[in-house]
Amino acid sequence: MTTTETDGSHTAQRIGTIVAAACLLVVAVGVAAMLIWPRTVQTGETLSDTDLRGKPFAVVLGFTRCPEVCPTTLWEMSEAFKSLGSHADRLRMLFISVDPTRDTPEFLARYLQSFDRHITGLTGTEAEIAAVAKEYRIYYQKVPTDDGDYTMTHTASIFLMDAEGQFTGTISYGESMTMRLQKLRRLIGATA
Repeated sequence: MTTTETDGSHTAQRIGTIVAAACLLVVAVGVAAMLIWPRTVQTGETLSDTDLRGKPFAVVLGFTRCPEVCPTTLWEMSEAFKSLGSHADRLRMLFISVDPTRDTPEFLARYLQSFDRHITGLTGTEAEIAAVAKEYRIYYQKVPTDDGDYTMTHTASIFLMDAEGQFTGTISYGESMTMRLQKLRRLIGATA
């Protein structure tokens, strides 16, 4: 085994540990996190905790300039919504940007046109984003690039919340569509 393979394995283990810890801690969060959502939806309107009550939802943090994980996750969820058919209307997905500097409501609106209509983009102040990430124990960080720009690194899991805002599970990045649909159907109370 080379040093690179060892480093990669160690990094994967650390990320796995972070995700597992986040999942365990999110169970205790529930409705409390809904009180501090970033308020600005891609349409420029505001979102309140009461807007989320009564309907299960999925939450993922990401950013529009993400080269792989975010567009793949949004595409896979778009395909899952298609597979759910009319049951898809029982679920809402929130894509919360961890890059509020570049991901304005207008930019999010254009970006999300490529994905399913059940996916709502949210942005807010850096403090609002940090508060949601803290409540959900989601890791994210701005990372400088060699060209003087930056990218973001972040937790890649989708958090599943019931109609009361209680954590019910996650969908991991790269999880099979079969398992994804099974979890979503269980969340919304639909059969195959």
